[in-house]
Amino acid sequence: MEVLITNGVKISVETYYHPHYSSDMEGRNCFEYRIRIENLNPFRIQLLSRYWLIEDSNGERKIVEGPGVVGQQPILEQDQEHRYTSHCIFNSGIGRMSGYYIMNNLQNGNHFEVEVPAFTLFAPHVLN
Repeated sequence: MEVLITNGVKISVETYYHPHYSSDMEGRNCFEYRIRIENLNPFRIQLLSRYWLIEDSNGERKIVEGPGVVGQQPILEQDQEHRYTSHCIFNSGIGRMSGYYIMNNLQNGNHFEVEVPAFTLFAPHVLN
């Protein structure tokens, strides 16, 4: 598990390989990542948007950005958490994701950035 605290927000990431949706013959490797966002600040926050840089070991790079996460823009009270699960598919057995969220401090209206810890995704067959 990767964990990082930025600007009073703790982000934890767990990753899983999905063999049922992957195919060695087609060069398709499906991964799931589970994110937990915890508000450690003494004020309410709202996740407004996300930015992801997704890279695989073949050199392919993709940027994904937009409002919220999986269709939601959660509001978190102090010490509250939000969890979500998403996935990505790589043409290679190794990939890396990094990024950040834009949050809104609902007490004063200021926006701030929260870094997501970079994480690497490995298909089990590439580790042998």
